[in-house]
Amino acid sequence: MTVLENEAAVRTGSAPRSVRPTAARRATLTGLALALTATVVWSGSFVATRALHDSVPPVQAVFWRWVIALLAVAPMTLPQVWRQRALVRRHFRFLLVASLLGVSLYNTLVHQAGLTTTAGTMGMIMAASPTLMVLFGRFGRGGERIGARRAAGMLVATAGVLTLLGKGDPTALFRLDLASGGLWMLAAMACFAGYSALVRHKPAELTGPVFLCVTFLIGTLLLAPAYAVSLTVQGGFALGVDTVGPLLYVGIFSSAVAFFTWNKAIALVGAARAGAVYYLQPVCVALLSLLLLDEHTGPVQILCMVLILGGVVLAAGVPRTAAR
Repeated sequence: MTVLENEAAVRTGSAPRSVRPTAARRATLTGLALALTATVVWSGSFVATRALHDSVPPVQAVFWRWVIALLAVAPMTLPQVWRQRALVRRHFRFLLVASLLGVSLYNTLVHQAGLTTTAGTMGMIMAASPTLMVLFGRFGRGGERIGARRAAGMLVATAGVLTLLGKGDPTALFRLDLASGGLWMLAAMACFAGYSALVRHKPAELTGPVFLCVTFLIGTLLLAPAYAVSLTVQGGFALGVDTVGPLLYVGIFSSAVAFFTWNKAIALVGAARAGAVYYLQPVCVALLSLLLLDEHTGPVQILCMVLILGGVVLAAGVPRTAAR
């Protein structure tokens, strides 16, 4: 049997007993690796977003981010979009909601938060999004089962995130500036969690590249009026290495590459399990801060990383071959 035939047989239950665990394990490992790739790339986007905070207005940064992303994916996806245009029309409302949550709102809120919030704080707040992913996935259509092991992993990882957010001092949580950047990030977290849960129910007949291209296009069009207002009120921005470089990163890598790998990960392992890997976000941001900003990690941060990594291992749980 070919790989595709094996996977199809596993899904239908007609595969030999020896094939099922191997195919399921391979799909899970692939999904977790893709989720990790997206998480690492998105961690870098918080640094890039922070780098743009005093040079490019948020709406303009997000608009050009998606224009760049569209230019990156269009040559490979437009022929497929044309062939599936009838499906796009049929599922337009689903695509519209996905575009609004994952493209227009989420990224605008993140860039708005970047005006007053550090990259590390943004990454730590976003690390709480898997909790909402699990809840949205659990109570949505065809809800995913959480299970005791996954719930335990989520609790351990959440403890690590909260401790990291409070820098070892529980009272520090109450001093978080929720009136500005923190509040924007909480809203962004909710949008991203909703998008991730929604992607789980993407119509099977819509291919991944078509879904990406169409949502990128719709999201950009939704941003166009706000971009025009921002350009009129705030003026444009100067082109230079310090603006073009971060925009290329968030447009090509954080948008085209990361969204494709994230959506594929959700298709393979579900939003809840992919969301568990997303708990690595603060760890990745901390490492990037050390490498790029020379911000050193102390004992409390190391403890939090251990908790987060342990929680991810528990919650992501690769199927064991023993479960035959």
